[in-house]
Amino acid sequence: MDTVNISIYVLGMLVVLALIFDFMNGFHDSANSIATVVSTGVLKPQHAVAMAAFFNFIAIFVVNMKVAQTIGKGTIDPSVVDHYVIFGALVGAISWNLITWYYGIPSSSSHALIGGLVGAAVAKAGTGSLISGGLLKTVAFIVVAPLLGFVLGSVIMLIVAWVFVKATPRKVDGLFRKLQLVSAAAYSLGHGGNDAQKTMGIIWMLLIAAGYVSANDAHPPAWVIISCYAAIAFGTLFGGWRIVKTMGQKITKLKPVGGFCAETGGAMTLLMSSAFGIPVSTTHTITGAIVGVGAAQKASAVRWGVAGNIVWAWIFTIPASAFIAAVAWWIGTHIM
Repeated sequence: MDTVNISIYVLGMLVVLALIFDFMNGFHDSANSIATVVSTGVLKPQHAVAMAAFFNFIAIFVVNMKVAQTIGKGTIDPSVVDHYVIFGALVGAISWNLITWYYGIPSSSSHALIGGLVGAAVAKAGTGSLISGGLLKTVAFIVVAPLLGFVLGSVIMLIVAWVFVKATPRKVDGLFRKLQLVSAAAYSLGHGGNDAQKTMGIIWMLLIAAGYVSANDAHPPAWVIISCYAAIAFGTLFGGWRIVKTMGQKITKLKPVGGFCAETGGAMTLLMSSAFGIPVSTTHTITGAIVGVGAAQKASAVRWGVAGNIVWAWIFTIPASAFIAAVAWWIGTHIM
């Protein structure tokens, strides 16, 4: 692949912009990790975000680099990547995150980034610049991830209900208040492991295009890996509080046992997806798991209208961020 001429200043600006997106990813999606554990009263908000941030970061030692490889080499044709495309993609993703955060909508930062890449690449080189295999896998998991979260959340809830059928509510509540700390930590580990790598893939893509690293490298440079995990953890520490109430209480009323089942189902989905290099939405995953837990108790326990509004946000995320990215790409070609 031919390298493009990118000044060190523009390169540095785009790396900083990517890390800002990574920070916002953590900020926007912290609700995914902490909403259940906060809404059930197991942890105070400040303690919950600190725990989530810690496990976001230590995912660096646990999760492989396959998601970064999918983003960096498997979504758009590397030959079309330049600073304008990366700029457009990041502006599209950041803008959509800000819009959905402001309105308290739990949309997907991951799909906002994918949409941003698609929009900027198509604006530059048309649909032939897209790599169908990687994109189809990502789009398929818009449905598969929440469905898998739903199934695992509901199955775990039914198993727990069967195992503890003779236990008193007080005993169950006390036990799962402790176990929910474990499930929340596992979910935060999966969140950091999958989401931080999306920003790594963007920076890696940019460095390859600029000729600073080889396209044959198996993983991004160490400084990219560390800075991306640190940025998402730092963003999580600040917490997107507008979304916590939607995730924790508006979809269904959660108790510690339900919070444990939802987080465990979500964590299993995220860690399996990361192992196969599939960039999934942590928002879609935990929402599906929460709905599954509610439905396992009784269908009326789920506020289906709220869940339906969230699904509409999922549908619009990729096209909306793609449109903003295309406009940002055009602006970038005139100002950079």
